[in-house]
Amino acid sequence: MKRRPIGTKGGFKRLHTDDFIDEQFVQPEPRVPTKSIMYAIALFVVGSLLLTIGLLTYLEKIDSNDPDKWLAMIIIGSLMFIPGSYHTYLAYYAWQQYPGFSYADIPDIDN
Repeated sequence: MKRRPIGTKGGFKRLHTDDFIDEQFVQPEPRVPTKSIMYAIALFVVGSLLLTIGLLTYLEKIDSNDPDKWLAMIIIGSLMFIPGSYHTYLAYYAWQQYPGFSYADIPDIDN
């Protein structure tokens, strides 16, 4: 295969790198991920409830037929509470428009 010199018909052309326009550096306003925020709030609330009920069962403030039920409630509650509280925190700070926080930080599950 014979190579063609640059600039001839069918060859490659050198691109100019100084042709920037301002619009390519403007970030679009991120849309609010409402479904993700609702799931984060649900995880936060249910995780808080499970942690509270598990702790009260462990301290024997709530009677339980199964004495080991508190451990499962605390583990599942922790697994729900940690991501729920983090994403609720991000959503609140993005809503209050604190510097460095944006709705783009929250993963969007609507897609």
